[in-house]
Amino acid sequence: MTTLFVATTGGHLAQLDQLSRRIPVDPDSVWVTHANEQSTSLLADRDVEYVPYIGFHSVSGVLKTVPHALRLLRERKITRAVSTGSGIALAYLPYLAARGVECHYIESAARVSGPSATGKLLRRVPRVRTYAQYPHWPDSGWSYGGSSFDIYLPAEQPRELGDTVRVVVTVGTAAEFPFRRLIEPLVPLLAEDGPLSKATERPVEVLWQTGCTPVDGLGIEPRPFMPAAELDAALAQADIVVAHAGTGSALAVLQGGRKPLMALRLERFGEAGDDHQKDLAAELSRRGLATTIADPAELTADDLLGTLNTSVVKTDNPPPFRLVDARTGAVLR
Repeated sequence: MTTLFVATTGGHLAQLDQLSRRIPVDPDSVWVTHANEQSTSLLADRDVEYVPYIGFHSVSGVLKTVPHALRLLRERKITRAVSTGSGIALAYLPYLAARGVECHYIESAARVSGPSATGKLLRRVPRVRTYAQYPHWPDSGWSYGGSSFDIYLPAEQPRELGDTVRVVVTVGTAAEFPFRRLIEPLVPLLAEDGPLSKATERPVEVLWQTGCTPVDGLGIEPRPFMPAAELDAALAQADIVVAHAGTGSALAVLQGGRKPLMALRLERFGEAGDDHQKDLAAELSRRGLATTIADPAELTADDLLGTLNTSVVKTDNPPPFRLVDARTGAVLR
């Protein structure tokens, strides 16, 4: 038996990587995603086939990838497919489900109150089992299997600053949505002799992971895209983390044991396809795992230092993610 794991890079892939460790294991597996610094490092020890990037709401991109699904089924003998989206799921799950493959679509943890466009489409596809990561969705067609955030808990473990204040600013890997509105006000706040340096009486060292955001004229040294392992190491060593409210960034920060300040990408500014980050930030705040930034322009040194009072720890025994047999309704073991 062979499981296909398929997801877009960024938060979708980060979630699938984590959730794959909490579902029943098949003897063989193959991963399908897009190639970038995150995916090539995160999946370095996995069997992976890379496909061209499928853009936001790109029907042509989905259709061009379907022949690859045909080849995978024929050559790799796929018996189960699991995806966390986004559009790449449409290139594989409907085709495979129609040919008898056991298919599971897990909606992103970013979707707190309802499904994405991809989820709405796949909900209508026969023999594709769909899952929410929140138990309160009203649509009975969605099973609740658990959440990507179930393994993280806030802990009152104040962090003592060293000789240098280490800060990571990360806006994820989205290829189409810049987030300069977050970067601009942080530059003077984190500058040499800026408010944070003065408040702590220490120099401030900043890693700027900027994705596709243009930072010309800001006087910073950006790292647009980074290998997952390198970013993870920087997050684990950071004193303070400021991030966009994306699922992949959230998981990476929590994995590093930090409680982030999370800024919302907003559709009206061209920073996201919709405003789903509001729901995710609210959910993480409810769990005590993040603090939401209402307006980046109003951030202060005190806001940054306030995150030092809480760390994030992982449970030693994460609950399994409950996949359900599409034919019998029984939980898979």
